[in-house]
Parts: sequence; C-alpha cells; structure tokens
Amino acid sequence: MPIPAANLNPPFNIVRLSHVEYGVKDIAASKAFYVDTLGLQVTHEEKGRLYLRAMEERGHHCISLHETGESSVNVLGFKVWSEEELDKAKAWFDGKGLPTEWIEKPFMGRILRTRDPWGIPLEFYAKMDRLESIHQKYKLYNGVKPLRIDHFNMFSADVDASVEFYGEMGFRTTEYTEDAESGRVWAAWMHRKGGVHDVAFTNGTGPRLHHTAFWVPTPLNIIDLLDLMATTGYVSNIERGPGRHGISNAFFLYILDPDGHRIEIYCSDYQTIDPDHEPIKWDLKDPQRQTLWGAPAPKSWFEHGSLFAGAETKESGLKAQPIIAP
Repeated sequence: MPIPAANLNPPFNIVRLSHVEYGVKDIAASKAFYVDTLGLQVTHEEKGRLYLRAMEERGHHCISLHETGESSVNVLGFKVWSEEELDKAKAWFDGKGLPTEWIEKPFMGRILRTRDPWGIPLEFYAKMDRLESIHQKYKLYNGVKPLRIDHFNMFSADVDASVEFYGEMGFRTTEYTEDAESGRVWAAWMHRKGGVHDVAFTNGTGPRLHHTAFWVPTPLNIIDLLDLMATTGYVSNIERGPGRHGISNAFFLYILDPDGHRIEIYCSDYQTIDPDHEPIKWDLKDPQRQTLWGAPAPKSWFEHGSLFAGAETKESGLKAQPIIAP
C-alpha cells in the first residue's frame, strides 16, 4: 500500500511525544539502572514510584516507574498545544468509537486517556509541572548523559493500518520499509516534532512496545555507557550495537532494563520540519536499512517486546522477514 499523504491540518495539534509509564517488578533495581547507570534525574520519589527526566527537559518527567509486581507498559504520553486541543482530541477519539475519559495524575493538568484501535493506551495533556533548567548544570551529567526522550517504536500486526491512523492524527512519515513482494509497509517512522520520528511501527505480533529511545550528545557517550555497563554487572543487558542506522542515519545502542523493557540510546539523526518533506523508501532486503555498515540485527530484536497493559496481541499476517543475524 502507498504511504498516505501527510495530513497538514490534523483534527488536533500534537506537539511531541512526552512520557512513558512502565510497570516494574523491583523499583530499586530500576532506579539503579535508569538513574545510577543511564543518568536520568530523579524529580520525585515515593514508595513504589519513581519519576525521572532527562537533562534538557523542563517538564516534570519523561518516564515514570511504578512497582506493580509485573513488567508492563501502562501508557504512552503525548503533549498537545493547548487545553482546547484536548477537547478536540476527545471529540475525535469519540468519533472513532474509541474509549475516552478524563483522568487525574500527579504533576500534570487535565489528561485525556484513550486507546488506539489496537489497544495501545495513550494519554494527551497540555500542561505538566515545569521545573528549573538543569541543562547547564554539568556536575549532574552522569552515565550516558541523556538529553531528552526521543521516540517510541511499537510492534504492529498491520503497519499500513497503523500508519493510516496515526497519519490522521498528524504524524508525518519520514522513512519506511516496503516488502517488495506484497507491496505492504513492513515498518514506518513518523514524527510531530521535526526529527525523524516520535513514533515508529515495526511488523510483528502487536501491539507491543519495541523500545523507548533517549537522545544523547555524541556517539562517544554511547561508548562510555558500554564501558560502564560492561563493568557494573550489565553486560548481558547489551542487546545490539553500537552502530549507525541506514534508516534515520542515527548512531544507536539497544539495551534492556531489569524488566526486559528495551531502551535505545540515540543521536545524529536529521531535521524533517519542512511540510513537503518526502518520505524515504527502503527495500526490506536492503542490508543497509538496519545498519548502514551492513551488520544485521539479532533475532531477539525482531521478537522481543513489552506488553501494553490491557491490550490483546495479534500475530501479523505479513510473514516477510528482513536479514537476521545468525
């Protein structure tokens, strides 16, 4: 299927992705990973709950960890332009027959909670508590020196349908992978904030979260993190990389947190602000789409993902496979 034309006048105005909420089994183990190893900053801590932000962020948190006794993804969050856009969003999701409710959560204003057609839990907000700037407090920089949350990547059982739905919301496709035999889209990268993506969809059993990504200053920060992980008990948490993607051109590393949630450390992609930016097409069998240097991803990268709370998964009907490392 062809990529739908970009919707430059969406029904409501999403600014960017904002935050993810993970259910975790052991909050102390999660803190050791995200704070002591990756270097995210604690903004609030209480029994069984931890809120974190990256160094450039002024919003209260980009990730919240809740000790629930199981590993899960409870919600993906997005910031909208204004309170009025929240009302427009509710009307749009209601018109699609999808569940909507207004909820309250700490450190945030009015929140619209809903789900996409496949059950991914989503929330939209306009206001979050604002914190002081710390991006020039260099003594706080630790670990991989994360600057900001960058994107979510989700497994989808129907990437074409996911692209169509999120495209209606105003996400614009920057790059995509097509299976030449079927003509179907195998993966797609879509943005709101002017980078390569805020959300991406990868063919597979879904919906599941493939990974959450954090932007870092340079590739050297990723090398430093690898040395740190290899000498502090996390060597088995290193899954893939470092390397450079063909798609997005980004320098990357994939690691797993103590609950198995995949985290990408990411830098060096490119700007996509122009409304007439044309999507870049890749063939599924092109070895450079995964890694510009030609190295294929491991099998786990195509199979392992985190379950969304309250969502039922479905196997994809598209059985085409990219090149997989032996």
